[in-house]
Amino acid sequence: MVRSKEIQKQMRKKVTELYQSGKGYKAISKALGLQRTTVRAIIHKRQKHGTVENLPRSGFPRAQRRLIQEVTKNPTTTSKELQASLASVKVSVHDSSLRKRLGKNGLHGRVPRRKPLLSKKNVKACLSFARKHLDDPQDFWENTLWTDETKVELFGRCVSNYVWRKSNTAFQKKNILLTVKYGGGSVMVWGCFAASGPGRLAVINGTMNSAVYQKILKENVRPSVRDLKLKRTWVLQQDNDPKHTSKSTSEWLKKNKMKTLE
Repeated sequence: MVRSKEIQKQMRKKVTELYQSGKGYKAISKALGLQRTTVRAIIHKRQKHGTVENLPRSGFPRAQRRLIQEVTKNPTTTSKELQASLASVKVSVHDSSLRKRLGKNGLHGRVPRRKPLLSKKNVKACLSFARKHLDDPQDFWENTLWTDETKVELFGRCVSNYVWRKSNTAFQKKNILLTVKYGGGSVMVWGCFAASGPGRLAVINGTMNSAVYQKILKENVRPSVRDLKLKRTWVLQQDNDPKHTSKSTSEWLKKNKMKTLE
C-alpha cells in the first residue's frame, strides 16, 4: 500500500469521487491501494474544508527558527523586538506565545549576572595573584584586611534587564551584564572587612586623590584592625587604583608600617 505522507492530488480526488459514488472506506482502500486511515483523513478533510487541496501551512516553524537564531545571537533581545522582527516577515505572534515557544526550546528569560568589566591586563593580574596565593594557609587570610571604594546610588533608576538563555549558561560572556565602577554617581564610600567581620566605613567627600586616600587609611585602618582583633602579622589588601599605588601613598604606607598584600 502507498504510505506517502502526501498523496498526489489526482489520487485524493479519486478517493472523494469513489466515496460520493457510495463506496465505503474499506472498498476505496482496497481499490486504490491506500491505507484505510488515509482514506478516512482525505474524506474528513473534504467534509471539513470543502477541498482536498493542500491547505496553507503556518509560517511559525520558519518563524521559530528565526526566533532562536536571534536570541542566540543577541540574548538581550526583548519580546517586542522579536515581535517586530517577525512582523517584518508577516508573522504576527503574541508575546506570551513567543515566551512559550522559546521556553520549549530551553530558552528562558533570566536576569543577567553582573560581572565587573576587566581589561586583559586586569584579568592577567588577577590570575597571577590567585596563583601566587593559592597555597597560603587559612590563618593568613584570616588576618587580611580587605579594602575598597564603591559608589552607592541614592536615587538611581532601577532598570531590569533580561537575557534569553539555557540552563547552566549564566556565566557565558554573552549572558552577563558587564559593570564599571563609578559609572555616574551619588555617594562614594570607602570600606573594609576581614574574616571576622566588617570594619569601618568612610564617606568620601569631593574628589578622591592620594592625599584623601591616605587620610582615610590613617583614620580607619588601625581602628578596624583593633576592632576585628587581627594579629600583629595582619596585611592590608588594596587594588591597583593609581591613588593606591602612587609614589606618595607607597611612601606613606611604608612610613606607617602597613604591609600590603601583593
